[in-house]
Parts: sequence; structure tokens; C-alpha cells
Amino acid sequence: MSSDPWGRVDEAGTVYVRTADGSERVVGSWQAGSPDEALAYFKRKYEGLVVEIGLLERRVQTTDLSAKDAMTAIEHLREQVTDAHAVGDLEALGKRLDKLVASVESRREERKAQKAKQTDEARHAKEALVVEAEELAQSEQWRHAGERLRALVDTWKGLPRLDRKSDDELWHRFSHARSAFSKRRKAHFAALDAQREEARKAKEKLVAEAESLSNSTDWGPTAARYRELMTEWKAAGRAQREHEDDLWNRFRGAQDVFFTARSAVFAERDAEQGENLKLKEELADEAEKLLPISDLKAARAAFRSINERWEAIGHVPRDARPKVEGRMHAVERALQDAEEAEWRRTNPEARARAAGLTGQLQAAVDKLKGQVEAARAAGNNAKADKLQKELDGRQALLDQALKGLEEFGG
Repeated sequence: MSSDPWGRVDEAGTVYVRTADGSERVVGSWQAGSPDEALAYFKRKYEGLVVEIGLLERRVQTTDLSAKDAMTAIEHLREQVTDAHAVGDLEALGKRLDKLVASVESRREERKAQKAKQTDEARHAKEALVVEAEELAQSEQWRHAGERLRALVDTWKGLPRLDRKSDDELWHRFSHARSAFSKRRKAHFAALDAQREEARKAKEKLVAEAESLSNSTDWGPTAARYRELMTEWKAAGRAQREHEDDLWNRFRGAQDVFFTARSAVFAERDAEQGENLKLKEELADEAEKLLPISDLKAARAAFRSINERWEAIGHVPRDARPKVEGRMHAVERALQDAEEAEWRRTNPEARARAAGLTGQLQAAVDKLKGQVEAARAAGNNAKADKLQKELDGRQALLDQALKGLEEFGG
């Protein structure tokens, strides 16, 4: 008979294992060799169970083995341990399996909590995506909002699914927001296409008119009309991209033809007016030499000759016109002043009126002087002062009348 702390072999070759309560259980028989060999064989069976349990423990600790699969494996090993044909501390193996069950349960709860947390995070994330999508649905930043909505879809796809009801409800809102934005964008661009088509038609008419005016020589009205056409062009809005550049090139080309021709004509005119300015400046120099006027008749005849030559000369540059014409007008005003002075000097009726007025004022002054002297002699100074003020006023009028009479040469 051979024995071991965990089992023994009797004389008949029966192999026993000791249980936790101190009893024994038959695990097999051995007839082919010594009892020691029998115990060694059944101990190897025990070691095999130890290895399997160790492997399962490592799988539970280091892999993502599901709780269900882990529990199935544990129960399978427990059955093997319970009915094991092995010699060893089977109770210790059972305790290790119990501890492993607790570990699996703990991991199950951790994963459950983690999954709940992930689900909650996913819910909040999807709700945030829905809110943003609904805000973007009202945007008119078509390109940016469209790109952002596409990015939100990719983000949504990367999030875990929720329970079916919650996920479907959120997806419905998300999808509805995208559809609403797409409808608004489609309507916007449809309206924009219609506007651009109207702009194209309007600009076709503007181009046609611009081209019809390009050879006009009615410079002022045509230039004004081109400015009006440009205002209308800007107000018409943009046509489709494939038409806009071509229409603009035609429109601008027609204007260039007209304004190039006008510039050439104006350049020629400016050169001619520059020569006219030189001639008129020479005549202004000649007219200014008539001043001061000593012989009115000769000066009048000379100025008439100068003015006739002046009128025969064409236009001068607009910015130079006020100065050169002002010089001629100054000479003309001097002649007019001289003529008026001569007329006053030689007009007998005016001379007589001036002489009569002077005589009347002289008599009034002489009379007032006598009255002032008489009042002072009588000691009536108040009356004398009053009469003196009246005398001063009449004397001033007399001085002016005498000056006017001198202009008549008398």
C-alpha cells in the first residue's frame, strides 16, 4: 500500500483522493505498475487541472473574454474538478474557481458600468450632434454648413448605438435637420439660378446696346449713356459663371472702342485749343496795353479790332478759359467806365441839374450859418446846436454835389 497527503493506493490497486471533510473518494484503479507510479499518474492528472485553471485565470485577467464564455469555461472546469480522477488538493482548485467566478462577476459589473457610461456619453454626444445639426439647418452659410453636416454624419457613425428607440428618435431628428437644410439650400440655389438667368438676359440687352453705340461720334450723350449702362450693369447682378466673363468682355470691349476713338478726337482738339489759348493770351496782352485810357475814341476802335480777332479764334481749354477771358473783360469794363465818365462830362442836362442842386444846397448852407450865428448872439445855445447839426448835414451834401459838378468840368 502506498499513500500521499492527498491520496492513497490500497493493496487491490484502488486509488483514493482525500476530500475536504476528511473522507475519501475513489478516483480510479491501477494494476499495471507500482502504487507509487499510480499516485504519480493521478497527481499528473491533478497538475493538468491546475494548468487549465491557471490558463483560464490568465485569460480572464489579460483578455477581453466575455463573462458568459468565462462562466461556461469555469463551470466546465468545476465539473472536471468535482468528478476529477486525480489526486491533489481539489478543494483548493474549487476555491480558485470560486475566486475566479467573483473576479468574472466583478469584471462583468465593471463592464456593465463602463458600457452604461459609454452609452450615456454616446447619448449626450448624439444629442449634441442633433442640436448642432438643427442649428445648421437654419444657416445660410451653404458651403460651410454642408461640409459641417457631412462631418457630423461621420462622427455619428463612429459613436456606439443606443437602445433602439432612443437611437431611432435621435437619428430621426438628425436626419430631418439634414433634409431641411438640403431643401433650403436647393431652393436657394434654384432661386439664384433664376436670378442669374434674368441677369444674363438683362446683360445681353446691355451688351447689344453698348455694341451699337461703339462707333458713335456723339461724344457727350454717348459717354453719358455708357455711364448709365454701367450703372444698369451693376444693378443687374451676376449671370451664370459661364456667361458672366464673356458678357463683360463684350460690354467692356464696346466701351473701349468708343472711348479710344473719343480720346483720339479729344487729344487732337486739346492740341488745337492749346494753340487757340496762346493766340488769345497774345490778344489779351495787346488789349491790356490800352490801359490806362487817355484817348477814348482810339482805345474803343483798337479794342473793337482786338475783339473781332478774339471772336474768330476757336475754343480754348476749359480750365484756362476764366483767366484769359477775365483779362479781356477787365479791359472792357475800363472802357465802359471811361465812356460813362465822358457821357456825364458832356451831358448838358445832367450838368444843369447838378449846377442847380449845388446852388440850392449853397443857399441853404449860407442861410443856416446866419441862423446859427444869430442864435448864439442871442444866447440861445440849444437852438444854435440844433441848427448846427442841420448845417453839418447840408454841408456834407453840398460837398458831394460840388465833387459831382467837377466831373462835368465845371
